[in-house]
Amino acid sequence: MKNTIRRSRRAAVAVALGSVLALTATACGDDGSGTGGDNGDEGSGKGKIVFWDNNGGVRTDAWKAIIADFEKANPDIDVEYVGIPSADYQSKVETAIQGGGLPDVGGVGAAMIASFSAQKVLEPVDDRLAKSSLNGKLNEDMVTSMKAAGGGDGTLYSVPTSANNGVLYYRTDLFEKAGLDEPTTWDKFYEAANKLTDAKKNEFGYTIRGGAGSIAQALDAMYGQSGITSFWNGDKTTVNDPKNVAALEKYAALYKKDTPSADLNNDFTKMVAQWDSGTIGMLNHNLGSYQDHVKALGVEKFRGIPQPVGASGKRVQVSNPVDGVGLFKSSKNKEAAWKFIEFAVSHAENSKFNESAGQVPANNEAAKDAWISKAEPTKLAAAALTDGSTTIVQLPYYLPDWGTISKADNEPNFQKVLLGKMSAKDFLDTLADQLNDAQAEWNSQKG
Repeated sequence: MKNTIRRSRRAAVAVALGSVLALTATACGDDGSGTGGDNGDEGSGKGKIVFWDNNGGVRTDAWKAIIADFEKANPDIDVEYVGIPSADYQSKVETAIQGGGLPDVGGVGAAMIASFSAQKVLEPVDDRLAKSSLNGKLNEDMVTSMKAAGGGDGTLYSVPTSANNGVLYYRTDLFEKAGLDEPTTWDKFYEAANKLTDAKKNEFGYTIRGGAGSIAQALDAMYGQSGITSFWNGDKTTVNDPKNVAALEKYAALYKKDTPSADLNNDFTKMVAQWDSGTIGMLNHNLGSYQDHVKALGVEKFRGIPQPVGASGKRVQVSNPVDGVGLFKSSKNKEAAWKFIEFAVSHAENSKFNESAGQVPANNEAAKDAWISKAEPTKLAAAALTDGSTTIVQLPYYLPDWGTISKADNEPNFQKVLLGKMSAKDFLDTLADQLNDAQAEWNSQKG
């Protein structure tokens, strides 16, 4: 079984690399640049540009407000907004890479950079940033994370806009009624999940993410409980360490016992909506849904706290990718597109965006604004990341295959684990084989 998996993974990697090389070779024949696709043009700095939002629907209002401000300040530039749901965004870009029609500017989070940069469709922005009004004003850790995600060449392909962080949201009213302590440890988390569940009354202690985006949340729960602090042990992943297997078994066992059955297919939007409108005790998500909870519940009925600590008293969590905006190399109006990026990440606009999103701003001046102290989950998350209480397990966003491995390849398998049709060990062994092969291929390409 494992040998079959390895062969299929190597074949998939070879096909992916072949596609990238084919794109590169075609581009070399077209323009002699050695880069993938159209190199675009600086343009006049005026006219129309197209912006693709990588979290359309959720962040549409925030981006439309920024666009309105930008067009007012730059009346000779028109921005066409295209909102694409986060679950569809990467495949939409990949389709456009193959068939044409990429935007001038688009959301490019750290988890996407390796795939896009490998196909050479992103414009390096180091020089532009160094000459811009943003120089020296962005959070260095976020900039470093973006560079690290780009494939190890130290190039910046996306300007960070915000950092997210895992949050455990819990219903304070339900906890108080049940006489439960705040779920600050994993033991208290499981106790609350069980005690708050009464399936006959449609009351549940927790909602688990079984649909799109489930893998990162499962990994967060695994490493948080096991206390393992590194994704790699040499060139072999730790995902299938026996401690992680045991942790996943315990976590997956919550499904249908202490969670709604609908969780099997829930992505984050459905999961958040279910929590906001029902009587579910706890939800693991991130800072991005804070405002949704405020609108639905008010600030009195819930809290958002950092992830639970393990038996050692330390908090371990997996990295949440930094989000950002990238300039696509095929843009025919790069000057205007860069003006938009620069404006969007300026103090006022970055603050406005992140206050709406409930996330940590990339602009250092925006991060000092008063709303930060009023948004409790954001304030607590920022503290947890800087006070020494939290160890971050860095996910391998630099692997071009990471997106495929963590989504198409394994989200269906995780659903099988929840349904009891696949063991946690088999799931994690499969995931480990794929990751180890991808890492070996990555190392061989680096020479």
